[in-house]
Amino acid sequence: MNILVIDDEDGLRRSLCAYLEDLGYEALEAPNGLAGLAAMREAMGSLAAVIVDLNMPVLDGYGFLQQAQVEAPELPIIVLSGVGVVDDALHAVRLGAWDFLTKPLHNLSILEHTLNKVVEKARLIRENREYQTNLEQLVRQRTAELERTRRQIMHRLSRAAEYKDNETGHHVIRVGEIAAVLARALGLDEASCLNLRDCAPLHDIGKIGIPDEVLLKPGKLDPAEWKIMQQHCMFGCEILGPLTSKEEAHSSCEQWDTKDLDGNELLDLARILALLHHERWDGSGYPFGLAGTDIPLEARIVAVVDTYDALASERPYKEAFPEAKCLAIIRESSGSHFDPDVVKAFFANIDRIRVIREHWQD
Repeated sequence: MNILVIDDEDGLRRSLCAYLEDLGYEALEAPNGLAGLAAMREAMGSLAAVIVDLNMPVLDGYGFLQQAQVEAPELPIIVLSGVGVVDDALHAVRLGAWDFLTKPLHNLSILEHTLNKVVEKARLIRENREYQTNLEQLVRQRTAELERTRRQIMHRLSRAAEYKDNETGHHVIRVGEIAAVLARALGLDEASCLNLRDCAPLHDIGKIGIPDEVLLKPGKLDPAEWKIMQQHCMFGCEILGPLTSKEEAHSSCEQWDTKDLDGNELLDLARILALLHHERWDGSGYPFGLAGTDIPLEARIVAVVDTYDALASERPYKEAFPEAKCLAIIRESSGSHFDPDVVKAFFANIDRIRVIREHWQD
């Protein structure tokens, strides 16, 4: 380890360097603060501490301390001076000195003790910083892993429901990807767009609770069957709601605008999408008959995307419609079924939407 000695007294400087070398250090020296700064910069990687006088020509110890504090705030600096003593010591400590010794230094062992103390303190500071850095990195890694796992579970859960009437499960992937495109076009921040992409595939999770004879019926549903089918919105919300009881889960859906107390924003968004993706702009949707901007924007987005992709996809109970017909239905439903702004964003991004459908085709 290197120790830098900065003092304008040649004899004292050489004596200190000789003593430090006897202690096993490699001693560097400078006759003033300006030369000391140059030596400090050159030896920064291997410099363990600095011993500096206060009263020197060219640049005094105070000037050195001020600049060293900027360039190397964790470098231990010991001030060695014989004038003023208390006032000088206080001023030097305020400027960043770690310790203060007075001249003349009759017992050099005091210097050894002081050096050992500041070098050990510097080591502990360095090790603590490295520990904190490693700990923060580890926490970031674990948090990212947890987030990836949580999102993967949500994707697999959405796919489980979709397999009941779409064996590839690509419909829910397309809904998520296209919903994110529209969210960006409508000005949502990137985090919200990514959350929507990951949560939109869960919009039909409630299909798990619909009997196959209703869900897969090849033809038009009768009024009783349609009432059963409409329950998938509430079922989906309950599945994604509180785990304490079915009653509390149902209650959370009735009070859907109350945030999840556990602070899980993904589940909270997925719950709202499952519940409200069949609400209509004109208030004729279900389960609550919400209208206009009372329907959350994310649900309005998913309503358009889900309808478009369902129209364009083959199901056990229907053939896929030609694209022209799908687009005509979306356009005609603007202002009644769908939010006009979402429809506008949809058509403004139709080329990107086609690319997504082609990439994730069934």
